[in-house]
Formats: sequence, C-alpha cells, structure tokens
Amino acid sequence: MEKKKVVLAFSGGLDTSYCAKYLSETLGYEVYAVTVNTGGFSKEEEKELEKKAFNLGVKEYRCVDAQEDYYNSCVKYLIFGNVLKNNTYPLSVSAERTVQAQEIAKYAIETGADAIAHGSTGAGNDQVRFDLIFQVMCPEIEIITPIRDMNLSREEEIEFLKDHGYEMEFHKAQYSVNKGLWGTSVGGKETLTSRNSLPEEAFPSQIKETQPSELEIEFKNGEVVAVNGENFEHSVKAIQKIEKLASAYGIGRDIHVGDTIVGIKGRVGFEAAAASVIIKAHHLLEKHTLSKYQQMMKSQLSDWYGNWLHEALFLDPVMRNIESFLTDSQETVSGKVFVTLHPYRFILNGIESKHDLMSDKFGSYGEANRAWTGEDVKGYTKIVSNSLNIYHQINSK
Repeated sequence: MEKKKVVLAFSGGLDTSYCAKYLSETLGYEVYAVTVNTGGFSKEEEKELEKKAFNLGVKEYRCVDAQEDYYNSCVKYLIFGNVLKNNTYPLSVSAERTVQAQEIAKYAIETGADAIAHGSTGAGNDQVRFDLIFQVMCPEIEIITPIRDMNLSREEEIEFLKDHGYEMEFHKAQYSVNKGLWGTSVGGKETLTSRNSLPEEAFPSQIKETQPSELEIEFKNGEVVAVNGENFEHSVKAIQKIEKLASAYGIGRDIHVGDTIVGIKGRVGFEAAAASVIIKAHHLLEKHTLSKYQQMMKSQLSDWYGNWLHEALFLDPVMRNIESFLTDSQETVSGKVFVTLHPYRFILNGIESKHDLMSDKFGSYGEANRAWTGEDVKGYTKIVSNSLNIYHQINSK
C-alpha cells in the first residue's frame, strides 16, 4: 500500500525534528521536508539542514531560496509604507512567515501531498499565519500540527527522539533567535516579563565598530539601488550590504510590545539594522519629495497594511489595492540620503534629489517669501478663519 505524502515546514529545530520522526515512524507518512530561506540561512547552514533532515528519515528535502520573492512581494511595500508596527517593529518575522507559508503550499501542491505539517505551538501567531495560508491556497490538503495538537513539552519531544534512535544537541539555547532578511527576532526569559530588558549578549550581532562612519543610500522610485556609490542589481543585495555595515554598530535593537493574533499581549526583542536605517532614510526622502496629502494618506494606508500583514491577512485583495497605491506614490521618491552611523544609533544628515520640494525658488521658511505677498496671506487667513469666527461668536460664553 502506497504511503501518504506529507510536506513538513522544516527549520531543523527541536519541534520540526520531532515532527519529522513522528510523521514518518508513528503516523507512517513519506515526509517531504522543505526549508524556505528568507534570509536566515547561509549555504553552509543549508547543507547542514539537508543532512539533518535525511538523518531524521525524510524521503526528500528541498531548500527554497525565496529572498528575492520575499522582497518583491512584501519587503518592498514595507519600505514604501515606512511600516513599523506600533511605531517600533519592522514586522520581520510576521512578514517572513507569510511568504514561507506560500512557498510551502506551492510545494505541497507540486508534490501532490496529502497533508502539510508545521511545528508551531498553540501559543503564538505563527500557527494562524501558516494555517490561514494553507487553508486558502490548498484547502483540500490536511494540516497536521503535532506539537500544538498534543501540547507537547520540550522534554517529551527529546525523549521521543532519543527513543527512536536520533541524537542531536538537545541543550536549549538561552535565547531563541530567528534571523531573516528584514530583521532578527530575539526571545528569552526577559521578554516574558513586562519589566526586564535583553542583555548585550542576547543579540547575535555584537558591536565591532566604535568610530562614526558615513553611509550614503540611493533610492530610485522608493527602492534602494546603491550604497556608498556601489550599485546593486537587486535591492536584496543592497539591504544585505546596509545590514553588514549598520549591525556592526549594534543599530536597530529594540523590544516590541504588541497585541497577538491569539488575543494576548506579546513582547519580543529584535535587531533590524538595515530595516531601521532604510525605513527612516526612505521616510526622510519622502518628506522632501511628496506632497502633504500624499504623506497623510500613505501613513493611514501603511498602518492598515502593516496591521493586516501581522494578522495573517496578506492574501486579502485589499492588500494588492494598497500595494498599487504605495507603488504609485513612489514615482518621485528618488535621490540620495546621507547617514552617519554611531554605536547604537544613527543620524540622518540630509538628502539630495531632483524632486526635492524644499526649493528656495519659492521661498525659504521663516526667511523669505517669493511666491506670495503679505496681502495674499491676510486674505487667505481671513477666509480660512471665517467658519471658526462664526462658531465662536455664536457659541461664546
């Protein structure tokens, strides 16, 4: 009798290692393990994951390089929208999970899988993000979640693996680290409290540079195309370059507090050097090159975009509508932004752009007016204040 196929979202950690063994040896599935690289794995780490997967008894292993797709379908719009969840978090993990789930669903359809499995617990956002994407993209495929469904403890998972002849380094790291193109999340005992901060050693990028250095970022239609005069064929490479330069200063560290999809408050540390610098640099360029009302409308739609992405609603068609607006808004967002990097911080020094609306041809704020007269201002002010005068005269106490 032919075995059923299950596609397993595989990260190589304890939970997905347990799933690989449990699905094949207890449930009798042929396991097709897939890792989606959204910027978290080097080539050497990919090879180690493949080795680990086959040692766990999977029938087939695939690592999908989705970095450019991740940027094209999601990160680009987070930059266009200057998206920071709760004015803090660049949505590093929540954006990744959506793209990873889509790639896994495509692979499951391609292989004719009977089921899809992931190692999420029942306590976090990721279970919703994976399940929702799978239910929309391949609703006929069963979803299996052993860790969540059996409410397994770490100790139970380790005992099962040992009993089934698999040895691995079972020591639990003091901090849980999830690295990706748009940032790295860091969780530990401190983030389970409302009071304590993460120590220096919790962050994977330690400070290597202490002397200030200059950084020049060039944007074209809102996308990063060059760093310090070096052009890149794809913005992913530019982001990686900025990450390397800025993370050496410990830039982009913070703790995000937010409302989870499952209804509880959550707290997570992160470091996102490139995301932090790029978003702020892009926002500065927009302040020079967009109109007042473009910026106002963008701010509102960008907040919705970030919230819906976080809430696992990436596939809602309204997201494509917002992306169209954001793309159209970037027509004049081209130019250079000049930044100084310091330990733990950076300074935005200014911009250069042919679309800069801060032109002295029309006036210098607080200094000279070249496009209007004092009489123009008097008449304008009288008309603008007319409705206010009527209200306050009628309703005066």
